[in-house]
Amino acid sequence: MHGYYKGKVVGESIADLVVNDKMILELKASKELYEEHECQLVNYLKATHVELGLLLNFGEHPQVRRKICKNKNK
Repeated sequence: MHGYYKGKVVGESIADLVVNDKMILELKASKELYEEHECQLVNYLKATHVELGLLLNFGEHPQVRRKICKNKNK
């Protein structure tokens, strides 16, 4: 997955799963979801053309967070 800045490719990142170049799935297995986990997903969304992301935690109490980021990279 390529990261963009002002329309130019500036790097690559590796998300856990990218579904049809339309959604990023970030998977965790921790006691709970923390702000850092959400920030990581939002950063992936901001740096790519993908606008929808799901943060899934398979810890003791499963959790799901959905993030949408309208961006200019699309």
